Amino acid sequence: MLCSMTGFGKGEAAFGNGGMLSVQLSAVNRKQLELRCSLPNELAALEIEARKRVAQVVSRGALQLRCAITSMPVQQGTCRVNTALLDELIRQSRAARVRANLTPDVNVEQLMSFYGVVSSTAPESDGEELTAAFQKALDLALTDFNRMRHQEGEALKFDLLARIGKLEQLHGELSRMSEGYPDAAKKKLLSRLEAEKLPVSADDPALLKELLFYVDKGDVTEELTRLSSHFKQFRNFLDSDAAAGRNLDFLAQEIFREITTFGNKSPLPETAPLVVTFKSEMEKIREQIQNIE
Repeated sequence: MLCSMTGFGKGEAAFGNGGMLSVQLSAVNRKQLELRCSLPNELAALEIEARKRVAQVVSRGALQLRCAITSMPVQQGTCRVNTALLDELIRQSRAARVRANLTPDVNVEQLMSFYGVVSSTAPESDGEELTAAFQKALDLALTDFNRMRHQEGEALKFDLLARIGKLEQLHGELSRMSEGYPDAAKKKLLSRLEAEKLPVSADDPALLKELLFYVDKGDVTEELTRLSSHFKQFRNFLDSDAAAGRNLDFLAQEIFREITTFGNKSPLPETAPLVVTFKSEMEKIREQIQNIE
């Protein structure tokens, strides 16, 4: 299936207790594959793996991969009370209040704020869960990214098929115009000789040699045959499941070269407007191909 080089995709995945991360992929045209990654520090070690995963799916284009942790998991840690220290603080506080002729009531909550009475530990994020979430989000982003590229690719294919159809019509007209060229060239040459009062037999070896040279210079059969073959190849590439952008680009150059050669060789002035139209349509095709992976 034909793929566009431009596209956007997004994927999200949960991790831990309420954590969430997102991955975004965007791409524009580029002859080679170029990937820029922007990952949070917690996932920096996964960049090489992410590059390999993207390269399995995308063959060329300038891509930007962004990953962000949109929410952190709720940390359910543990709390420990140093009861021995707390009891000693209560005892000392009561004794001090008695010595000061105060009631022995003690604010326990206030004493628990003293350093060393209460300690808490928060569990670290599970690295495996975070890694799994990133891989899942990346796969979802790639799926979304490819869906958009395939949709655009189908639109490009439809446009290119229509334009190739126009070129094939022009090719047919040029072929019909060029069919009678050898006989016409022979008649034209004999007519000129007769006009100059230089009667020569049509079977004269010298005349046949010159005629063959004259006709061969304007023979465009080879160019027309190659164009016909290139059109078939072009359609095959459009139907291919493999990345076809480079092949289509090369083939477009060959088609343009053949029609240029045709225009230079053809002695028929009526073919010139069709050659101009052909080249104009071919330029549009070459521009569209730059969007294909």
